[in-house]
Amino acid sequence: MRRYWQVHLSALVFLVFSIPILGHAANSQKPANPQRKANPSQRLGSADGWTAYTYQEKSGRVCYVAGAPQKTEPSRAKRGKPLAMVTHRPGEKAANVVNFVEGYVLREGSDVSLDIGGAKFDLFTKSDGAWARTADLDKTIVEAMAKGKQAVVTGTPQKGPVTTDTYPLAGFAQALAMIDKACEIKR
Repeated sequence: MRRYWQVHLSALVFLVFSIPILGHAANSQKPANPQRKANPSQRLGSADGWTAYTYQEKSGRVCYVAGAPQKTEPSRAKRGKPLAMVTHRPGEKAANVVNFVEGYVLREGSDVSLDIGGAKFDLFTKSDGAWARTADLDKTIVEAMAKGKQAVVTGTPQKGPVTTDTYPLAGFAQALAMIDKACEIKR
């Protein structure tokens, strides 16, 4: 479990500082590590609201897809921009890593709930992110996202009201296919 968490956290840290086009990096409160050289992401393409990227790290190629919610409630909640991501790190034998960045610090000990077409999943939280607890659950969630119409994410901040983000899934399967091809992931 610890190694799985480290893979998730390293992906999140890189992505938080490398996706300015989605607006998240500009809203991050964590300063970038000035000693770390950022590898620029290469945009592979997009489909509807989902964009596929790749970049190179010491451990190998990393591929990820990112998308923003179409609807956020309450609409006036004070928070950074929420973001959904799926990441492949074949050099670390990790694929289909699901992560939702909520744009605020989540209540300690709380779960984030994810509903995809009636299939419900509980994600563990740390700081402003939510992840699946196992690689098998990641794979199940990605399969549901590829077939679903929308994903509804509900999180509880440390301060303020519960938020609900609705991500349209049109285009997700196409963007996922782009990163699968780039990182040689077989379905």
